[in-house]
Amino acid sequence: MSENLSQGYSNYSEDFEYNNPYAHSSHPSNLLMTVQNCEATCEHMTTFLKCRKDIQSRVIQLQLLRDCADICTLTAKYIARNSGFSKCIANLCAYICEICGTECSKFPDPESQNCAQVCLHCARECRAFAMIP
Repeated sequence: MSENLSQGYSNYSEDFEYNNPYAHSSHPSNLLMTVQNCEATCEHMTTFLKCRKDIQSRVIQLQLLRDCADICTLTAKYIARNSGFSKCIANLCAYICEICGTECSKFPDPESQNCAQVCLHCARECRAFAMIP
């Protein structure tokens, strides 16, 4: 059975390497820094919100911040190693960052407003990298 799995994976990797136009593309280092900054900002916001008295009114924001930080972590890893899937992950990252940024923008505190700007900037950069309009 393990031979069948190895065989299937071998065929996959050969197809991936030869048929993936992004397999050997280089990544812009400023995109990597943007994604990492978004992750750090969302992690900081998560900690910040846990100390606020109004945390019950920010449950959705808190959940989105965690999702955004996690997808940014994954996206940074894929971009850093020039994965052939980095553009697909960047597209998902753009989607989640945009939703998180929109949610953060609903709150008037300066931390949430800053986080919204960081997330929306990351979404734009990831979308441009993924070449999705």
